[in-house]
Amino acid sequence: MKPIAGKTYIMSAAISIVSLGAFAQKPMINNDDAVFIREHYHKTEKQIPMRDGVKLHTIIYSPKDGTKKYPIMYNRTPYSAGPYGDEYKVTLGPSMLFARSGYIFVYQDVRGRYLSEGEFVATRPYIPHKRKKSDIDESSDSYDTIDWLIKNVAHNNGKVGTWGISAPGFYTTMTAIDAHPALKAASPQAPVTDWFLGDDRHHNGAFFMMGTFSFLSYFGTPRPEPTTEHAASFAEYGTPDAYSFYQNAGPLKNINEKYFKGKNPIWNEMMDNENYTEFWSSRTPVPHLKHIKPAIMTVGGWFDQEDLYGPLKTFAGIEKNKPASPNHMVMGPWTHGSWSRGNNEALGNIRFNSETGPYYRENIELAFFNHYLKETQDPELPKATIFETGSNQWKKYSAWPPVESEEKNLYFHENGKLSFEAPATVKSEYDEFLSDPNKPVPYTKEIRIDRGSDFMYEDQRFAATRPDVLVYQTPILEDDVIISGNIIADLFVSTTGTDADFVVKLIDVYPGDAPDDSPIPGTKMGGFQLMVRGEVMRAKYRNSFVRPEAMVPGKITEVKFDMQDAAHCFKKGHKIMVQVQSSWFPLVDRNPQQFVNIYKADESDFQKATHRIYFKSGQHSHLILRVVKGD
Repeated sequence: MKPIAGKTYIMSAAISIVSLGAFAQKPMINNDDAVFIREHYHKTEKQIPMRDGVKLHTIIYSPKDGTKKYPIMYNRTPYSAGPYGDEYKVTLGPSMLFARSGYIFVYQDVRGRYLSEGEFVATRPYIPHKRKKSDIDESSDSYDTIDWLIKNVAHNNGKVGTWGISAPGFYTTMTAIDAHPALKAASPQAPVTDWFLGDDRHHNGAFFMMGTFSFLSYFGTPRPEPTTEHAASFAEYGTPDAYSFYQNAGPLKNINEKYFKGKNPIWNEMMDNENYTEFWSSRTPVPHLKHIKPAIMTVGGWFDQEDLYGPLKTFAGIEKNKPASPNHMVMGPWTHGSWSRGNNEALGNIRFNSETGPYYRENIELAFFNHYLKETQDPELPKATIFETGSNQWKKYSAWPPVESEEKNLYFHENGKLSFEAPATVKSEYDEFLSDPNKPVPYTKEIRIDRGSDFMYEDQRFAATRPDVLVYQTPILEDDVIISGNIIADLFVSTTGTDADFVVKLIDVYPGDAPDDSPIPGTKMGGFQLMVRGEVMRAKYRNSFVRPEAMVPGKITEVKFDMQDAAHCFKKGHKIMVQVQSSWFPLVDRNPQQFVNIYKADESDFQKATHRIYFKSGQHSHLILRVVKGD
């Protein structure tokens, strides 16, 4: 094969290679499944031409039984469509339920990755008005591929479905924009949607350093020519302790100097775009989710450590434009992509009292695609199928957020109190803490070098005991409090510096006599602090992600930000807690607490700062929750 020069641009794919999130769809090998695929499917490999002449490597698995016609399930990926050659996949489709019910499966390397020709641009911007053959994007590549498949793959029934998790979820979203008429159903799952505002590279402008470094160490390596291999990820940490490794690395710019040495183009371009420039904004599909014609089912997990933002905003972006086609969302008690495998009965110490994965895969996912691609019975999915943690119940809503919910403010009070009632008169108008960038608050109590997902459901008592973490909590709840919908943090703060990060965690505090029902033997659950949602805001972006503004030392300033959504029941006898801190290390890079370009900051730019959180009249720091009425 003639080598094709590859040129890599930014946006990274979804996840940390160390956590193997890039291969989130890959289940445990089941020999019965592998044997079934060999016995019932043919495999062929094609180079499918696009409108500009570039050919994309595509692998097709077709049922050996040629007496029937089958719909096509189509998956596009930057993570390899392989295995290539004589080797077969050990599972097919979103789950093996699809393979056993009879589908044609198509896997494709996107432009510039593995065996496909062309230049790779991760999360390539969409081109709304294409005039030339050279005007290509992921939407046009999908359209051209589907057109070829319908015309050239034997025994297809003329209907196509598409799905993908993480970065492949982004490609699924793009497939639904300007969709080919044969595309009848699409399921973006944990789709990468906006790398600056809320997905894995940044949250509210704060850089998610740990996952980005480990992921880009392999994904950011240029591909000079088509290959079946990928670069190795960084492994020379020299310690099992990520906190120590990144602390010793020093300012963010040192990572390039010490480890990438300027040779990772994706990292370089990221460091050149500190603010929400067009570089970032042009890459989100949300503004283009108009006139969607296929049925859509967006899927996400409440404990997704990487792309919780994506499914929520993709669903909302489509819903905003009042689509004529069905638009559904499914949110379960899952980490990144975990709904595609396993029983999903528990996470860490938390039980869900049912096999949420198999329920989703059979009763929701398979039923959705079968209906639109095989004309089976309509599963009559609601607008939003939501697993409510805490109560461990599936809920069906006609809208999201639910019409059954209403906004309520959860106010901070002096003496560490928290209440849905606003403070009246107060003796003290604020709490304060000293934030030292050289001693940042860890994001986990575990000693680990990879990010993992545990921090999303880990006991938060390790943080609550630190002097640089403020803690507020309600009295013991006399009734259940159920939240369903978005969470907004509305803080009134001041600082002695000119910038700061504010991390807010909403926490369910178990009673002291909670039963020891953890799946982990020996775990005591009394007083357990379950993080329901945690989020960070880089204060200089409080008014604009495009044009950052310095904080004025000593001036009380409102910092209001999106904490993303949740569906949780704080049960009677529990407490609601909020923790506030200014570092979350090394999950998030350190803020120097001076108004500087953090990507280029020197060690001398980092300084201690005192931050105050106010709860006085007219400046009541609080969370805005959507509380389900009547519960």
